[in-house]
Amino acid sequence: MSEKKIPRRELPADARIETLAVREGLPATPWGENSEALFLTSSFVHPDAATAAARFANEEEAFVYSRFTNPTVMMMERRLAALEGTQSCIATSSGMGAILLLVMGLLRAGDHIVCSRSVFGSTIKLLGGEFAKFGVETTFVSQTDVQEWRRAVRPSTRLLFAETPSNPLTEVCDIAALADIAHGAGALLAVDNCFCTPALQQPVKLGADLIVHSGTKYLDGQGRVIAGAVCGPTSIIDDKLVPLMRSAGICLSPFNAWVVLKGLETLSIRMQAQSERALALARWLEQHPAVERVYHPGLASHPQHELAMRQQSGCGGAVVSFIVKGQTAGGADLARRHAFQVIDATRICSITANLGDTKTTITHPASTSHGRLTEDQRLAAGITQGMIRVAVGLEHVEDLKADLARGLDAIAA
Repeated sequence: MSEKKIPRRELPADARIETLAVREGLPATPWGENSEALFLTSSFVHPDAATAAARFANEEEAFVYSRFTNPTVMMMERRLAALEGTQSCIATSSGMGAILLLVMGLLRAGDHIVCSRSVFGSTIKLLGGEFAKFGVETTFVSQTDVQEWRRAVRPSTRLLFAETPSNPLTEVCDIAALADIAHGAGALLAVDNCFCTPALQQPVKLGADLIVHSGTKYLDGQGRVIAGAVCGPTSIIDDKLVPLMRSAGICLSPFNAWVVLKGLETLSIRMQAQSERALALARWLEQHPAVERVYHPGLASHPQHELAMRQQSGCGGAVVSFIVKGQTAGGADLARRHAFQVIDATRICSITANLGDTKTTITHPASTSHGRLTEDQRLAAGITQGMIRVAVGLEHVEDLKADLARGLDAIAA
């Protein structure tokens, strides 16, 4: 690479995360726009053939083709890397695309992954099913049992993969402890930071090597686009993942990158406000007679409450899951009927499996986000038929309580 590089936005070295979320990126164009420019172009023109050759050979840093270099996408990548505290970031077409790119870029046949069995259903399918066909084996372990992670490590282990808090049980793993295990085995630790975002949690400060995001969720924040990203050291992002992106094309569109950029500007205040509402709702649910159990890291009753408060800036996040009455006494069929009854009685909550929106969403994980898993896999992950997940938005919390009370009161009667 020559000394000629794409310039950076000049910001104070000690700028805080809220400032970086609004300002980090590229310098403005000669037109002086205040809002980041949207570059809707597939390719870029070069002054001469020799320059084009140098740029395609990666001898000069420049924008070449939007499959792997685009100014709007780079602004989003630089901003997210700054928020996570990593050297680099690569944006992808979706959160699952980010995991696909990560594993394809780092592993080969014969390599081994240790992963929490509490991760998102599609992650379990991808790691445990699709990659197994190509000789990459995954062992799934308890999210919270550090010794089980340690025992699962083999000489061929190259990656530990965790999602914290988990979806939908909000189980919290000890990032620092998993980093020690990974590094002791010569492996890397990747953390899916979707639920907390860097506004609440920066896993690299706890020893993680790579951060995975579904930008579809809180980074966008309004349910508008699909996006993903991997954040980490330049030696991995630029040397291993960018070359793969050039070939595979799991790239983020400039428009979607621009939407995520706009979402990042309000990330911190949204996460704080939605976390506060979620905790208030969780405390109310704990007192409701139709609810058997509530899962939210901000509750003192949460098994990893103290760890979560240390790792997550004192916030529990905006996702609340709970089990409705009937799971214990009536079995799975009754619990499922009760869960559907509560969901169908809502008038404010959006019935959708997406999360991270300013609009509160509600879903039945066993039949939606984790519906492709077997019942044994769901139960191993703690996902029962009576479980409901609520991703709390920005509505007034009293309205959300009333919305859930319609169905819950009917069950309790």
